Amino acid sequence: MSFTDEHLIPLVDVGLGNSAYLVDLGDGRALAVDASRDLRALRAAAGERGLRVAFAADTHLHADFLTGALQLAADDRATVLASAAGRRAFPHTPLADGGEVDLGGLTLRALATPGHTDEHLSFLLLDGGRGLGVFTGGSLIVGSAARTDLQGADRAEELARAQYRSLRRLTELPDETAVWPTHGAGSFCSAPPGVERTTTIGAQKAANELLAAPDEDAFVARLLGSLGSYPAYFDRLAEINRRGPALLAAAPDLEPLTPAVVRSLLASGAYLVDARPVKEFAAGHIPGAVSNALRPAFATWLGWLLPDDVPLVLVLGPGQDAAELAWQAAKIGYDRLAGQLAGGMDAWRSDHQPVATISLVTAGRIGDRPVLDVRQASEFTGGHIPGAAHAELGTFPADLPATVDGTVVTCGHGERAMTAASLLARAGADGLAVLVGGAHDWAEATGRTLEGNS
Repeated sequence: MSFTDEHLIPLVDVGLGNSAYLVDLGDGRALAVDASRDLRALRAAAGERGLRVAFAADTHLHADFLTGALQLAADDRATVLASAAGRRAFPHTPLADGGEVDLGGLTLRALATPGHTDEHLSFLLLDGGRGLGVFTGGSLIVGSAARTDLQGADRAEELARAQYRSLRRLTELPDETAVWPTHGAGSFCSAPPGVERTTTIGAQKAANELLAAPDEDAFVARLLGSLGSYPAYFDRLAEINRRGPALLAAAPDLEPLTPAVVRSLLASGAYLVDARPVKEFAAGHIPGAVSNALRPAFATWLGWLLPDDVPLVLVLGPGQDAAELAWQAAKIGYDRLAGQLAGGMDAWRSDHQPVATISLVTAGRIGDRPVLDVRQASEFTGGHIPGAAHAELGTFPADLPATVDGTVVTCGHGERAMTAASLLARAGADGLAVLVGGAHDWAEATGRTLEGNS
């Protein structure tokens, strides 16, 4: 068996598109790399193998999730390993370029690889003098490199040039060296889709288009040209991670709330988030509720669209996992969860409270109604319903057509479209509908061709 099969356990967060890693050090201890505040999968993997996390390493100050390193330090007495340049305001072992940590048989060597962030480190795992693999965080990733605009657009080019030098440094490692990135497909820190989350130096030298750039200027142009928008909460979390996230004394949960308490909270400025599936929300919801169906991407859209300093009231449907929702919120710093409506919409209706609806429309029944596509710009240009207006969901409510009454809102499957429609309805729009499916379903149903580059 290979080292990877025996000792390395990748832990993939599909919703955020990231991978954490648990390394079995062979003596009952483990190394965790880029662990999230949601430690459920990591703890399960460690428990199955009888491991205690002795070291928790962070490659950089994460913008897309809160680190779990402090929680591991508190609960498992783990030593936190991180960049000295990150100026973290909590106890940790500060590492600079070339710094090494004896893991007990294996060695972890820090490699300064700025670009994605200023203080970014990659960690080379060594068995004696032999490199087993490198945890590259947000530097070299499968098929690309992570974005360099998180410190502001004015520094994006400067950091892209640093990223160029960092990737060149990593490609000096032997071709057989395994590459274990944090960011992967589905992460707004990186660009390319794909199923592979780990790779090797040799494979990336052969296939990564950024590494094929003929010079630094071409690399910078390609990298910056691939960047789309990113969630608003990214601008908050790096500093929270520098200071250190609050420790969790217990697993987050949702307190049951009566309709009367829900009304009181809403009157005091709380936001209402309805996590039920699209069809259930469409059939009847509390007026003013924001639709965000509970799914792997729940946290992304919660953090993109709603403030983190206002109490949130949740509505769930039968069988939905309140603990999953609470953990998704907690891993991006949304700790002000007031609770959930006890009994769901049945309780609301039984209390004789008002209910709103939003129509669902199939592809063949749009007619001549205006269409608003709320997907990412790259998705829209890849193929959209002819004549559709476009505004990315993440820009709501600023970037909207002047008139939206009567609009059919569409995305890829329906969840983002319903979120957009709920925000429009909250702002006073009337007569909205959401397309069942997406643009390609429309093309298949009507036999017509999409506009765009597809």
